[in-house]
Amino acid sequence: MDNREEVREFLTSRRAKITPEQAGLPPGSRRRVPGLRRSEVAALADMSVEYYSKLERGNLAGVSPPVLEAVARALRLDDAERSHLLNLARTADGSDTLTRPRRRRAGGRWKPHRSLQWTLDAITAGPAFVRNGRMDLLAANRLARAFYADLYAARGNQANLARFNFLDPASRRFYPDWDAFADVAVAILRTEAGRAPHDKDLHDLVGELSTRSEEFRTRWGVHDVRHHGTGTKRFHHHAVGELTLAFEGLEMAAEPGLTLTVYTAEPGSPSEEGLRLLASWAATREAGTATGTTTAD
Repeated sequence: MDNREEVREFLTSRRAKITPEQAGLPPGSRRRVPGLRRSEVAALADMSVEYYSKLERGNLAGVSPPVLEAVARALRLDDAERSHLLNLARTADGSDTLTRPRRRRAGGRWKPHRSLQWTLDAITAGPAFVRNGRMDLLAANRLARAFYADLYAARGNQANLARFNFLDPASRRFYPDWDAFADVAVAILRTEAGRAPHDKDLHDLVGELSTRSEEFRTRWGVHDVRHHGTGTKRFHHHAVGELTLAFEGLEMAAEPGLTLTVYTAEPGSPSEEGLRLLASWAATREAGTATGTTTAD
């Protein structure tokens, strides 16, 4: 991915999202572009129009942290957007040690160490899994494997959440709020692209999804990024029906770039009962596999 183009499109897209009123400026008249003008961003960041225009053309090499912070404030960037801008600047400076977290591994070659799998297996009340920034599922407990049964069953998916989201029709049923899930998936991949710009597997995944999915291609062009650490989501599992689950995503200190995610249900809720049914379904399914018999979904 070309860094200068990434910088240019990111800054332009952020500027287009801010109205003069949001920035505390008079609305003006005869605006030819959405959002703020370059001159207005430059004034808010206390720099010349020429210098800001240079930055927006993609020239972040050598830009000091205070200047980046000024741009972030002027564009009203949130924490995820600010981090993305800093990552783009590090790439422009050639700071590979910062843009390539140590011990990053391709999804197909990484195996969880025994204690991590033991930890996942000890979580029995909700789906728990480890993913990387490309949204590959790298390790899971039994409930997560049952929860994502459609994903694991898909041919050629390689247990990737983004590929499932955009290329598998089953995702439209599994995610009742499909558009929101699609937005999140692309934002996570875009965030990872800023953090790991030299990841060939990520480049290949983005290329595949861009070629095969117009929905992905459109969202990728928006340049949204986000931190995805906590929240509530709705699902429809083919075996147990509707589930409303809270999630927590924890960055793994021992494995930079990997996230441990756990889904849980509100105590006493129908979704908690749904997870118990899912655990029973998973046990029956595994027993049938072990004995060579099949069970009805």
